[in-house]
Amino acid sequence: MVVKLERPILVGGLGLSFSLWILQSWHDSIVQLGEFGLLSTLAVGGGLWLWQQNRPKISLEQLDCTLVDRATAESAIVKAETVINQLAQEAENHISLNTLREQLAYLSSELDRQEIKIAVTGGKAVGKSTLIQVLKSSAWQEKQLKFHFQETAPLFRETTDNSDAVVLAEVSKSDVVLFLTNGDLTETEFQTLQQLKAANQSIVLVFNKQDQYLTDERVSVLLSLQQRMPGYVVATAVSPIPIKVRKHENDGSVQEWMEQPAPDTAQLTQQLNTVLAQQGQKLVWTTTMRTALALKAEAKNWLNRSRCDRATPVIEQYQWIAAATAFANPVPALDILATAAINAQMVIDLGNIYQQKLSLEQAQTVAGTMGSLMLKLGLVELSTKAVSTVLKSNAITFVAGGLVQGVSAAYLTRVAGLSLVEYFEQQEIALDSGTTLNLEKLRQTLTKVFQQNQQMVFLQGFVNHGVKRLLPQTPQMELVGVDKPIG
Repeated sequence: MVVKLERPILVGGLGLSFSLWILQSWHDSIVQLGEFGLLSTLAVGGGLWLWQQNRPKISLEQLDCTLVDRATAESAIVKAETVINQLAQEAENHISLNTLREQLAYLSSELDRQEIKIAVTGGKAVGKSTLIQVLKSSAWQEKQLKFHFQETAPLFRETTDNSDAVVLAEVSKSDVVLFLTNGDLTETEFQTLQQLKAANQSIVLVFNKQDQYLTDERVSVLLSLQQRMPGYVVATAVSPIPIKVRKHENDGSVQEWMEQPAPDTAQLTQQLNTVLAQQGQKLVWTTTMRTALALKAEAKNWLNRSRCDRATPVIEQYQWIAAATAFANPVPALDILATAAINAQMVIDLGNIYQQKLSLEQAQTVAGTMGSLMLKLGLVELSTKAVSTVLKSNAITFVAGGLVQGVSAAYLTRVAGLSLVEYFEQQEIALDSGTTLNLEKLRQTLTKVFQQNQQMVFLQGFVNHGVKRLLPQTPQMELVGVDKPIG
């Protein structure tokens, strides 16, 4: 009769417990195996076999990484090149261009790389160096592949130099990450693993120093790790604790000595060998794509900075034109923002800087849309109240006709311009048209920029500068707490 075991993990755990008991007995004395010894060995073997069948395994799909083909990696390189070329076109003498081009040339050569890069990382004293030594000295590697191991600096150190971010940036350039832990995951370790997964990084979680746990504790830790990071957890003991061996001689004497067990990395090397042999080249292409995306983001950041330097004076020009217009002929601030040609022209000029080609009609639509959003979000009312509050600190400036409307118009025009800059920065390079706006993203951006420019110190400086521009004959009217005007 065939009996199906309904609780294989429990049976496996019992088998391991029994094996530990037998091993302890062997430490006390070495005896010849009799019938009971043979049955014990079979029982232990059965328990270990059950554990082998139910322990966490790595499959090709369980590296928790989306592998890509060569064409996808090449496409990512082309996109990075497009941004770099755009930067060269708009700022031909930019300080970053040489470095960016060198990185781009390196990426092309990476596509045919035959060496697998393996990063070994984790906290302090988890066995990173020893694991690398053991792996290098063993003959487990797939013969068709070459391996390069890189040990990172320890994570989770209490420093103020952002060292963890530096380590993770290094790790991102590897094909596989061996993340070592000596027990159940801390919250910090778990969050770091989640970051690596979000970056499409291939990870193997290594539970090292398992020999330092009792059998039931070891099983509990492994199950917890598997639940939190399913699919790719392995257990090792790269530097096992020495064990005392005692031998009873026939003459009654006893000999004792300490014996160093061999490192236990079989589970890790077996799984690595299988995965790397079958998916090694795709892992290389995936790393190349990931690096290309990072290069594109770096180039885009430099491009956005260059464009922002050109956009800032444009915004300042139109914010004071709007202020002067509203001050000379006071109208509601919303009308100024939504319909005035000066705001539509600002949209066109900013669009040109960010390669968003807009006609006058399209720009008027964008300006009107932003005005409507500002009204719905209550920004018009909030800005007018804020400006009025600041101006009330000086009775003479407050009674000046149109001053509140003028400064409010400048303030809202500035918020609109900065919002457009941030919105355009999130777009891909050289879009053909700006007619399609993501209203939800624009709403979020408006709210964010408004909050950033609502701090009282900034508002005081802005209003003070607006008063100087609109009432140049009263330069003595300085608001308290402002050292210099804001452009």
